[in-house]
Amino acid sequence: MAACIDELTDTQAAAELAALARDIAGHADAYHRSDAPTIDDATYDALVARNAALEAVFPHLIRPDTPSRQVGSAAAAAFGKIVHARAMLSLDNVFDDAGVDDFVARVRRFLRLPDDALVALTVEPKIDGLSASLRYEKGRLISGATRGDGATGEDVTANLRTLADIPQRLPDTAPDVLEVRGEVYLTKADFLALNAAQAGANERLYANPRNAAAGSLRQLDAGITASRRLRFFAHGWGAASALPADTQSGVMAALAAWGFPSAGVSVAADLDAARAAVAALEAARSGLAFDIDGVVLKVDRLDWQERLGFAARAPRWATARKFAAEQATTRLLAIDIQVGRTGTLTPVARLEPVGVGGVIVTNATLHNADEIARKDVRVGDIVRIQRAGDVIPQILGFATPPAEHDALEPFRFPTRCPQCDSAAGREDGEVAVRCTGGLICPAQRFERLRHFVSRRALDIEGLGSERIELFLTEGLIATPGDIFRLRAHRDALIARKGFDAPSVDKLLAAIDDRREIGFERFLFALGIRHVGEERARDLARAFGDWPAFAARIDDLVTLRDRLAGDELTPAKRAAALAAAIGVARVGGEVAAALADFFAEAHNRDVVADLTALGTGQVVVRPAATVATASPVSGLTVVFTGSLETLSRDEAKAQAARLGARVAGSVSAKTDLLVAGADAGSKAAKAAALGVRVIDEAEWLKMTA
Repeated sequence: MAACIDELTDTQAAAELAALARDIAGHADAYHRSDAPTIDDATYDALVARNAALEAVFPHLIRPDTPSRQVGSAAAAAFGKIVHARAMLSLDNVFDDAGVDDFVARVRRFLRLPDDALVALTVEPKIDGLSASLRYEKGRLISGATRGDGATGEDVTANLRTLADIPQRLPDTAPDVLEVRGEVYLTKADFLALNAAQAGANERLYANPRNAAAGSLRQLDAGITASRRLRFFAHGWGAASALPADTQSGVMAALAAWGFPSAGVSVAADLDAARAAVAALEAARSGLAFDIDGVVLKVDRLDWQERLGFAARAPRWATARKFAAEQATTRLLAIDIQVGRTGTLTPVARLEPVGVGGVIVTNATLHNADEIARKDVRVGDIVRIQRAGDVIPQILGFATPPAEHDALEPFRFPTRCPQCDSAAGREDGEVAVRCTGGLICPAQRFERLRHFVSRRALDIEGLGSERIELFLTEGLIATPGDIFRLRAHRDALIARKGFDAPSVDKLLAAIDDRREIGFERFLFALGIRHVGEERARDLARAFGDWPAFAARIDDLVTLRDRLAGDELTPAKRAAALAAAIGVARVGGEVAAALADFFAEAHNRDVVADLTALGTGQVVVRPAATVATASPVSGLTVVFTGSLETLSRDEAKAQAARLGARVAGSVSAKTDLLVAGADAGSKAAKAAALGVRVIDEAEWLKMTA
């Protein structure tokens, strides 16, 4: 759950705004440029709303790349570029009648109209298609472009000329220069026919009509576009040397007379009429020949539009009233369990195919075990599904008659991983059920191996994600021990495309260089849940060497198995395990995770393959001796800003060797802040809390 905005510090708000900017840009690029959305519309709208709310409270933190000032996505390199004479902007969204009321109230305030002044609005369906702009000069179609990033779009003129809905010439009464804006779309029937043809040709299927329309228009071969039965609805205009009317509805009527179809434009004289028009379109939505996801409302008077102007990326004189997701009913055929790369077990509903908003739905998410129990859906039920946007349908609940539903067997969430048969469970207070198979689970192998060789773990140079994925796919590695056996495949590696003898020998040398590794790095590399760098360091210091640690772990696993038969709460069980391991700062959560990991025979086999004396792949060095009489021993130290003579990692490692506890954030428990250049908010917070702040030179002098 997102934190309450009023409780955030500047640092926390800045971090969240940075994450939102990155995530929203990625999702927008997937939607606008790749025609492959990664989240549903509702989730995307929620991210945008959160960003706007944060910016309202922290205006001094608004970023140059803020999503509130971005439109669409950059034009693809495969097409030429067209700079729009007038920017193609987006629309702000509202989600209920109250939002429409607020929109009209803002218009009145901006124009300084009385509260009871009538504001006529045009009302038209919001087509779920791909935005396009058509430029006419002296009545001839000169060019056509996608929206792109709002300022520059892709030149798809040849493809747009193939659409029968787009006039090639305008009558003499049309302005000398006119940019007509609208949406390229597919009807529901044409979308289903296209997917049927794709399936027959063993080609990829499109997720929904919008994606199909976008993919069809952005073909390098205009002949493919011509075969796809694309259509066009006009909904506005850009640059124009003159306009044929002084109202939105009047100009749209002129465009219709010149041959441009529209989705249907009506005029609502007041708020009541606008609400009624929205309700009528929402009720008619499922019966329309094309997909819509809402209604667009625009101030009808063009002189008022001119005065209202634009705010950031959207006009003040228009808004989109979004609809709720569409729903349907179908039968639940099965519940499959998928295992993610981090071991989370996710239930997926397999459904009898059903059409929802032009999409044939066969799968839906059930999120987690609690969600299944709460909705009490069972295999064989008739279920209500909702397409929340265009990506992941959701099951809302069952619609089976009670007697029939009660006769069905309740679903029992598995306690073993379907991929590796390891124990699967969840920690106290958590929703997710996770596989404990770790390094041996096929679903987790890539992520676990990537972590094993990462910079803060074994740090094997040259063995990145792409090579790990390649070696996994080709069966060269499956466990961490296999990495150290890659030398046996040297000749085969050299023969592969993209490899040569020098690069392979360099990789193998880097692997050999890590055959001796520090205790804390090795323990962290195993990827045991809750055992991060700091806890791994605590354990390494406490036990000194790997054999001592392994002996204590054997006792811990024995205790875990014995406690399984006792009726203990999860909290008491964890406390008993923490007491058994007996290491300061290693609590029940970490102790339980260690016990669960090493209780799995295949995890022990993986570790034994790596560490067995004489036959193992690595030598685990004893933990480095920690100074107990250094000036920083026992202190909690935080590093911030850019250091000149040390990397941040080197400084942290040095502090740990000298007996300090390194923390990532400043709090009342912080003893010392080492501030480099551009220290930022941590230095300000330290000053406010009375924490001692020193520079890098003083730190080096203190630790010399």
